[in-house]
Formats: sequence, structure tokens, C-alpha cells
Amino acid sequence: MLSKLPDSVQAWILPIVVLLLWQVTGALGLISSALLPTPWDIGVQFIQQLQSGKLLIHLEISIVRAAIGFGLGGSLGLILGLVVGVSKQTEQYLDPTLQMLRTVPLLSLIPLIILWFGIGQLSQVILIAFGAFFPLYVNTFNGVRSVDRKLYEVTKVLQYSRLQLLFRLIVPGALPNILLGIRLSLGIAWLCLVVAELMGASSGIGYMISQAREYSQTAAVFVGIVIFAVVGKLSDSIVRLLESRLLRWRDAYKG
Repeated sequence: MLSKLPDSVQAWILPIVVLLLWQVTGALGLISSALLPTPWDIGVQFIQQLQSGKLLIHLEISIVRAAIGFGLGGSLGLILGLVVGVSKQTEQYLDPTLQMLRTVPLLSLIPLIILWFGIGQLSQVILIAFGAFFPLYVNTFNGVRSVDRKLYEVTKVLQYSRLQLLFRLIVPGALPNILLGIRLSLGIAWLCLVVAELMGASSGIGYMISQAREYSQTAAVFVGIVIFAVVGKLSDSIVRLLESRLLRWRDAYKG
């Protein structure tokens, strides 16, 4: 019966059931509202924050901050992934160092970033950029190296220039991995944004959550968490839409 429903409807079944159970248990007093406010209370808090105008201001600041960090780290990861992927010599020079840096826990760099750049916008953007760099770098590199070697032989016969080789073979062939890297980088960028804003920001959704925690406003904390989840899901859905448009040529298993 449920399998006959459209995919867009099926995706909402589990969240709606969870919200209903959550609301009922909260309304019956089975769970303390101070620890876990009901969805209704969270919705009321969201409307209040929205009407005050502060929510949109914090959201705009967070989106801009995440976009700048992702743009810097993601673009650098994409470029280096392509360069290291197409050049064996460059791989020998750069890849071992980058792979070593990739294994360093991101949170362990926070004290160093604060010492070097202080607590401010720059340090937050650098943390986000660092987190967004490696997923896109690794996936781009793997995408370039997974291009069929026989296609390279065909380009030699067709006498492709370096630019033609890059944009007509390498980038299209590596595109599935690149798009996967973008999705992973966006996820890490949002995670780093939360950490950056909680560690010393004076604005943004993370700062709003931190302030709500200090005043024991649990519903406001949930509002911030839900906003992060919704915006993160929207950004991931946009990339998935790009995948469906750009990768129509793939004959892949759909499940």
C-alpha cells in the first residue's frame, strides 16, 4: 500500500510519525518540557524568533560565512585534486603531505587557529575552508584517476590539446566523484560552521544556540538545530538536482 505512494510522500511518513509521537508524549507529560520541548513549543519559539527579526539576521550571517569558507576550501580542493590527479610528479610532491594533513583531527586545530588569527570572522572562515577542502580534493583526485585509460588513447588519436583533454575527457569523466565531493564538503562545512560559531562568534545561528543554552531556552536551541538541518538538507538537495541533470548519461543502478 505504502509502496504505491509517490516518493515525495513516502519521504515524509517517518518524520511525521516521529513528530506525532513526540508531541503526544510531551503533551501527556511523559517527557519534561525543560529537557525536550514539544514540536508545538519549538514552532511557537520559531515564530517568535522570526517576528523579532533576529533569526533572519543570524541565518544570513551563517549562510554567508559558510559560503565563503566552502568557496575557498572547495575551490582549492577541486583545483589541487585536478592538478595532482593529472600529474604523477605533482602527486609525488604534494599528495603525501596533504594526506598527512587530512588525518589531523579538525577540532585539534582550533586552538592553533585562534592563536594565529584570533577569535573572529577570519578564523571561522579558515576553519570552514579547511574542513571543506579535503573531501573535494580526495574525490576529485580519485575521479580523475578512475577515468578509463582507453579514452586517453582515443584522445591521442584525435590529437586533443591539454585544454581539450581536461574539459572534454577528464572533468566529465571525474564529474560523478566531483559532485560527491561537493556534497561531502558541504556537510563538513556546515559542521565546521557550528563549531566555529560556538567557539567564539558574536553572530550566526551557532551563536544564537549558544546564547539560548546559557539562558536554558531549550526550545530556542532546537530552533537553531532545525534550521541547520533544513538549510543543510536544501544545499544537499541542490547538489543532488545537479547530479540528476549533469549525470543523465550514466546507466547506474537506481535501487
